[in-house]
Amino acid sequence: MRVQGFEWSDALARTLEQHLPGAAPGGQVAAIGPRGAWHAHSGHVSGRGSALVDDRTVFDLASVTKPVLALGVARAVRRGWFEWRTPLADLLPSVGDSPAGRASVAALLSHRAGLAAHIELFAGEPTPLTPMDDPSRVRALRVAATSLRPQVTDPNSEPLYSDLGYLLVGAAMMKAGADPLDEYLDAEVSQPLGLGCGSARLLGLPTTNTAPTERTARRGGLVCGAVHDENAWVLAGSGIAGHAGLFGTAKDLARLGDALLDAQRGHRPDWLDADELAVLLRTRPGGTLRLGFDGITPGASSAGSRCSPDTFGHLGFTGTSLWCDPRAGAVVALVTNRVHPTRENTQIRRIRPLIHDAAWGAVLG
Repeated sequence: MRVQGFEWSDALARTLEQHLPGAAPGGQVAAIGPRGAWHAHSGHVSGRGSALVDDRTVFDLASVTKPVLALGVARAVRRGWFEWRTPLADLLPSVGDSPAGRASVAALLSHRAGLAAHIELFAGEPTPLTPMDDPSRVRALRVAATSLRPQVTDPNSEPLYSDLGYLLVGAAMMKAGADPLDEYLDAEVSQPLGLGCGSARLLGLPTTNTAPTERTARRGGLVCGAVHDENAWVLAGSGIAGHAGLFGTAKDLARLGDALLDAQRGHRPDWLDADELAVLLRTRPGGTLRLGFDGITPGASSAGSRCSPDTFGHLGFTGTSLWCDPRAGAVVALVTNRVHPTRENTQIRRIRPLIHDAAWGAVLG
């Protein structure tokens, strides 16, 4: 990896101070590129009068967990546990002959298994929600495996972004030998790449420097140091469910992106070689969704306007993002808790490209 430490950027700090108010209580941004490694943070952990965000404040990374799961699966494929074409039912017998059970691991992780976009697996559970017991978890996974999007004629050419494939593959990974999943991803991704991110359980959250997410009766009040996503909470509690459950900082995500660019160049064969990573990053028919990652729509991307068409990355519902531009050799990462105190605040959509453009500018000039 190119970076040993990050330098403070007054320009990025001013960008956050300008755009975060009204969109999120606080946030961090980090970027690595040809001109160095830069970071900044701004705002309060929850609201005015609370602690100030600093570079150690931990955020719920939400769906940025998905690329980490995909990387963990790639490591399992390298180990020979299974293949990308292996049907899910071979790894997770409880889904039997369901539509998802017949789909391959690759189809599920590239959003091309014909699954519905979302279903509340916690419907009917008592309030406040608590993690499910094993029989309830098996029933919930079966519901997820049989939840199809309507009018699918060819899932290979009609991808639909869905959490369900990831939570099913996450459960399958535990059956395949990665139990508990958060420890496996820590050993296979976070530790080899020098990342400080992990599950709430492994990080011992909440701490005094944990950014809270939503205040909701469904969870018994303020959610802090526990995963915001309800499906992830009922399936994995303080662990990782495959589609959500990872916590960390903007620096963690920037280091992850830098390691991916390293591996793409063939500089990390001990972890993943370029061909192994290419399975995840190659473009696929029907849209921008890849395997574990997303691409950009030029001119209409939250990644901003200063990155190349080769850029890949992922967003998180809580207000997080990671983008990697292999052509420029640069990465940018943004973390916020825009869902605090409510997910109804969607101003993050407006400010993401502005902050990302400032971050690209810091490392590209």
